[in-house]
Parts: sequence; structure tokens; C-alpha cells
Amino acid sequence: MSHPAIELDDTVHQRVRLGILAVVMEARRVDFRFLRDTLDLTDGNLSRHLQVLEQAGFVQIAKGFEGKRPRTWVSATRLGRRAFDAEIYALKDIVGRFERGRTRSDTVG
Repeated sequence: MSHPAIELDDTVHQRVRLGILAVVMEARRVDFRFLRDTLDLTDGNLSRHLQVLEQAGFVQIAKGFEGKRPRTWVSATRLGRRAFDAEIYALKDIVGRFERGRTRSDTVG
């Protein structure tokens, strides 16, 4: 019998990347500065984590202009949405097991 913790994706599970995906999942696309400010990150730190998520195929990054101002938009890919959903499912499973275990006095092992 395996534990749901093995279902956690190392790419998604890292705190900042999970936060990025959580914010991006709430909208069609999110501005870089909004992500930076919402997650209290530096430009460089956010850029690095976005690069990891983009290389994994979880986000798409689009650069353009709004008027004369450069903008960077981040959106979740279908693969990224599935990875986020799987992460949430595994976390819920872990929490459920923990909560059910608190009502029992069983030992494991």
C-alpha cells in the first residue's frame, strides 16, 4: 500500500511554484508584476521559478506591450492545470488520512 505523498510532484510542490500555479489557476492569464507582488517575490526569484514551470510545460509566458509599457503574462497550460489538480488531490488525500488517523488510536507498522 503506497502513501499519497508519493503522488506529489517535485516541480509543483515547491512553495513558490505551487503559489504561482494557485494564482494562475484563478484567471485566464496573470501579469508578472501581479504574481511578484502577490507572492512577495523578487523579479529574479519569480523569473527563475517561472522558467522551471515553463520548461516542465506547466505555464506559458507571453511578452508584449500595453501601450508603450512592456508586459509579461503568465497562463497555465492544460498540462499545468492537470498537474495542479493532481497536486491538490494528493494534498487532500494526505489531509484526509491525517484527520481520519486523529480519531483512531491505531499504530502504524
